[in-house]
Amino acid sequence: MSAIDTDVLAGLGLTGKDPKPAKDNGRLGQEDFLKLMITQLQNQDPFEPMDNGEFLGQIAQFGTVSGIEQLQQSFKDFAQSIQSGQALQAASLVDRAVVVPADTITLDPEFGQWGSVDLPASATDVTISVHDQAGSLVRRIPLGPQSAGSVEFAWDGLTESGDLARPGTYKFTAQATGAARTESLQVLLASRVNSVSLGKNDGLTLHVQGLGEVDFSQVRRIG
Repeated sequence: MSAIDTDVLAGLGLTGKDPKPAKDNGRLGQEDFLKLMITQLQNQDPFEPMDNGEFLGQIAQFGTVSGIEQLQQSFKDFAQSIQSGQALQAASLVDRAVVVPADTITLDPEFGQWGSVDLPASATDVTISVHDQAGSLVRRIPLGPQSAGSVEFAWDGLTESGDLARPGTYKFTAQATGAARTESLQVLLASRVNSVSLGKNDGLTLHVQGLGEVDFSQVRRIG
């Protein structure tokens, strides 16, 4: 094979004094690779032509890698778009009530408390119990027979004796009695959103009054 023209290599930025920094952190792009191929073809021995099969295969790999990078960037842009939409939606929740899975909340009973339970099947009786921080029963709220689905409840802040409960932390439990058995239900409580912030892994976090930090994905309903 004949010698490669140094002027051609210099034009490609591969030799000479004070070479320019390679683009993209020194990585060769597909365009640079094509230039190298043309240079190689121009300087090959016509009596011993080179095998370009491997060279063309590498070009195809360059195209595949480029396509994958573009696809990854598209997914990244799509994810950022979704996150921006969630941020706007979450920001609109400030000062609004949200319903989230929680059974313990710090509150002032003077303002009452409401929530709901998801009933998987109809029940002959559903009961909500309110306990104070020490575990003592404060109030039992009978809801009677209920059909399957979301069942709402409200506590007026009064104890079993009719007195107003003191401000503090309270736990709500729910039980449903059916034809065969009595089962516990998950409680959903409602409270006001004080602020919104970006949490771990860029997830949206709601700061809910009396409940603390709540992941945006946990919101079941906006009250």
